[in-house]
Amino acid sequence: MQAVEKTHTEPYRSGCPVSLGLDIFGDRWTLLIVRDLMFGGKRHFREMLASDEHISTNILADRLKMLLAEGIISKRDDPSHQQKVVYSLTEKGIALLPILTAISDWSFSYRPVGEPYVQQARAHLSPADLNQEMEDLRRLHLAPAVVP
Repeated sequence: MQAVEKTHTEPYRSGCPVSLGLDIFGDRWTLLIVRDLMFGGKRHFREMLASDEHISTNILADRLKMLLAEGIISKRDDPSHQQKVVYSLTEKGIALLPILTAISDWSFSYRPVGEPYVQQARAHLSPADLNQEMEDLRRLHLAPAVVP
């Protein structure tokens, strides 16, 4: 079987949907960055750098660049600070909410979740709750920038 070409220089391993998703999310950092934007309220590089998992600056910069290129996040100048940018989820990024929720549900069932996180359980959201959470994310991330 011939590999399908990516929009950049590396060929896809295959056309398998799991493999295609792992091309983006198959490392230990990318979904954590999405998590920080989605649930942690982090919008700036330094805020993401301060996460519990201690990502290095070069890996964070690389993953943000890839997420931007894939259209999962966007960035714009921070109107309150000239040297900062604000990262936001795009519609494509917000669509990852059910996946992050499913991973979280699985971890609560089968992994030793730390005590601070037990209080933040998002397990078993009803479809209506999931839809409401997606709407909340859209309002937060897709709203036009307010410039003072």
